[in-house]
Amino acid sequence: MIASRRLTRLRSSPPPRGGTHASWARTRAWALAVGLSVALSTAAAPTFWRVSTQAEFLRGEVDALSVDADGHLSLGPVTDTFFDTSAPVLWSLATATDGALWVGSGNDGRVYRVDPSGRGAMVFDADEPDVYALAAAPDGGIFAATSPDGVIHRVTPDGVASTVIDLDETYVWALATASDGALLAATGDPARIYRVDPDTGESALLFESDATHVLSLAVDSTGAVLAGTESPGQVLRIDANGRAFVLLDSPHDEIRSLRVQPDGAVLVVAVTGQGGTIGSAPTGAVAASPASSTPTASVSVTTTVSAVVVAGSAVSTTAGGDTGNGSRSGGKGAVYRIAADGLWDELWSSTTETPYDAVFDPQGPTGGLLVGTGPDGKLYRVHKDPPRTVLLGRAPAKQITRFLRRGDGSLSYATANPGKVIRLTTALAERGTYLSEVRDAQTVATWGTLRWRGATPGGSRIELSTRSGNTGVPNATWSEWSAPSDDADGTAIASPNARYLQWRAALVAGDAPPLLTSVSAAYLPRNLRPDVTAITVHPPGVVFQQAFASGDPPVAGLQIDETRAPDATVSLGRRGYRKGLQTFVWQASDGNGDALEYTVSYRLEGESAWHLLQSDMRATVFAWNTSLAPDGAYRMKVAASDTTANSPETTLIGERESPVFEIDNTAPRIELSPTRDSGTQRILPFTVRDEQSPIQRVEVWEGGDSWRVVYPLDGIADGLVEEFEVALSGAPDAETSVVVRATDALRNIVTVSGS
Repeated sequence: MIASRRLTRLRSSPPPRGGTHASWARTRAWALAVGLSVALSTAAAPTFWRVSTQAEFLRGEVDALSVDADGHLSLGPVTDTFFDTSAPVLWSLATATDGALWVGSGNDGRVYRVDPSGRGAMVFDADEPDVYALAAAPDGGIFAATSPDGVIHRVTPDGVASTVIDLDETYVWALATASDGALLAATGDPARIYRVDPDTGESALLFESDATHVLSLAVDSTGAVLAGTESPGQVLRIDANGRAFVLLDSPHDEIRSLRVQPDGAVLVVAVTGQGGTIGSAPTGAVAASPASSTPTASVSVTTTVSAVVVAGSAVSTTAGGDTGNGSRSGGKGAVYRIAADGLWDELWSSTTETPYDAVFDPQGPTGGLLVGTGPDGKLYRVHKDPPRTVLLGRAPAKQITRFLRRGDGSLSYATANPGKVIRLTTALAERGTYLSEVRDAQTVATWGTLRWRGATPGGSRIELSTRSGNTGVPNATWSEWSAPSDDADGTAIASPNARYLQWRAALVAGDAPPLLTSVSAAYLPRNLRPDVTAITVHPPGVVFQQAFASGDPPVAGLQIDETRAPDATVSLGRRGYRKGLQTFVWQASDGNGDALEYTVSYRLEGESAWHLLQSDMRATVFAWNTSLAPDGAYRMKVAASDTTANSPETTLIGERESPVFEIDNTAPRIELSPTRDSGTQRILPFTVRDEQSPIQRVEVWEGGDSWRVVYPLDGIADGLVEEFEVALSGAPDAETSVVVRATDALRNIVTVSGS
């Protein structure tokens, strides 16, 4: 039978706890009346949504703002769009000998030349869709590697292009200039490095790897070639004879970038997962196969940035693994520093963002490492002293793909989705905005007060506004943004009552920049009715010991001390049997997360009144001693109340009835008839009757060591009345005692004797 479910509002406090089973028949019904409409009820205690840590602020979106390691939101550096293109992705940057900027794009295979003022134009349009690598030519021109046909072109400043070499490889991922002026080209599938004479186009194979691709190249101060591979993600040092030595065997799929530092150290960017799978292009930002379409923007994700510590002159992570050679951590991506002596440290890592490039920036406020990431175009600075990780800002694009240090010391970076060249400055923005994550109140909520803490020196100001809606992602159905407020002590949230809330902060500079340290929003969720989702009626007599009990383990759910309700944390232990007990276990939940109290009642099937067994329970198990209850068919009802977390006016109750179950504490009756002779046998006829439970087992004992199971005339013991004719073992004239034992389905046993 399907259990029915009832929902009732509590009008008054629960009735007194029920009496013992001796007063079972006198227990009066507990009436639960329907009260006010659910739609008007709210929880008693408000919820406070507070954003005050770096991890919490990083869940939102910043524009011209920075988030430091202490969770302080401040104005970020000004980013200037130095050069804009129609390309979906810019893969490569290089500086010409005359100070011009060369830019290589993806999906349209173009090379742009940009003068120092930011005026630029396309000078080369390749037949191939991607320009993954650029290297400056000695005459002010550029070498451009195009894919997927593996061709290296020379492009002059006035746009005259010529083919240096067709390597007959699918991809050319990276270019570098060797110490003797030769051009080094890294290819993919197969993973090779070629030495190319830029004047004659003659090539020689320097190195071939068993990896899938060689993705990155650099040349150190000794002239050795450094290579970063994919599958596996390793950093190799290759001597002039083509012999390789592994400097770093990373846990990541690919080595995206290599940069040799003035002190001989190597900065390494490694990628795993979505950002590290090679199809026909370095992935994570965009796809770049011949058949690929225009890249699509990635969705926002929550970022987790490692804490950092100083190790010598390097910044290394303390999160996710060892900071020295040996153990290592996996994840979406990481930045390493390999010292000149071969020791390496992990400087930065993330399990949610993909790093594409990294560079040391001595010109920042305190210097440090810059890391460009996707899919949200976030720029991080990792300071060395003290060790701090700061969200420096966000690019006007989805990915930061490549950094470039210009001749004047300024820093620029290329982006994807869309393809731009951004110049990073040291000046702070005059205005920045922060958009919080969407808060899910789980149900329609009444909004309270919005407060913030921070500093507004020198005439600076901080303004907050809110909007609300009933969809998880803000859209046109959401309310308009409320009027901004600069009252730090609190402003009533003017947005309509809804399930979701979002706030926006604007930081505006005066004579000094403002600082936002925390924001809190109060709301009162509508109270949701508790839900008793299931009731399990265990077989009669089945009990469970309370787990972890000392001494003789008590029965879970059995109310021995009627002055104290069972502990809500009780768990079911070993299963056992105790006649007369009926165990019920239920499951319940509350959408507001309120603690629940339970009331257990019963009624005979066919009656309308419920009789209280136990109230004020916290446990979800109840063992009923039915030994004094009349036999019959019953239902059990569990009522769950959230009264401990709500006012009497807003308390709600959810109820569920159990399936019908039987109580039968009366043993069957055995009616013996006189024996009769049948040939050489003596026959004992008898009848077994039970008013409530089917006859389950009948046995006969005629002396000796064992009982003999006997069967009714219809062949199966399953009815309330069963007729038997048992052939006794003795001779017809023998006078022997016979004992008959009958057991019903609920284990009630009766024994009678005859002769």
